[in-house]
Amino acid sequence: MSDFQPGPDESFFIQGVMWRRCVAWVVDAVLIALLVWVLWWILAMVGVLTLGLGFALMPILALVPFAYQMLSLLGSGTATPGQAMLGLTVRRDEDLGPPTGLQALISTLGYYVTLATSGLLLLVALFTTRHRTLHDLVSGLVVVRTRGMRALTAPAGGWNMPAGTSAR
Repeated sequence: MSDFQPGPDESFFIQGVMWRRCVAWVVDAVLIALLVWVLWWILAMVGVLTLGLGFALMPILALVPFAYQMLSLLGSGTATPGQAMLGLTVRRDEDLGPPTGLQALISTLGYYVTLATSGLLLLVALFTTRHRTLHDLVSGLVVVRTRGMRALTAPAGGWNMPAGTSAR
């Protein structure tokens, strides 16, 4: 984890992220519900057509939310469709690069463990720098506004490095 403290010049990255994440969660929940509903009907038809043998595939419905989030983080937009719709993107905290596969896995697992334990641990975002949730902290990711990503230019320095320095 980085010990970098946000300054006033990086507010364009994190301004409004909290409420956008909440609305994005609702959008994603609706999209996941639609995906599960469509997949349920497909699997039901397969079950009927195979005289009941296809019903054994129904447990894969439980993997839809996990796959939705994991594949979204690894996709080109590095955000779920709800996050992308609200101008958010998920990035590595140290350099704002796209998440690695391991980071996406840890973040997704951490998110669903948090939800399974009442979801109250999501309140950590109210008290952390850059409004990072527990699964963001553990995975080394941060949710930022895409507007801030466009404003970041190489000559001006990076997320955690002042201008004129380079990473080795």
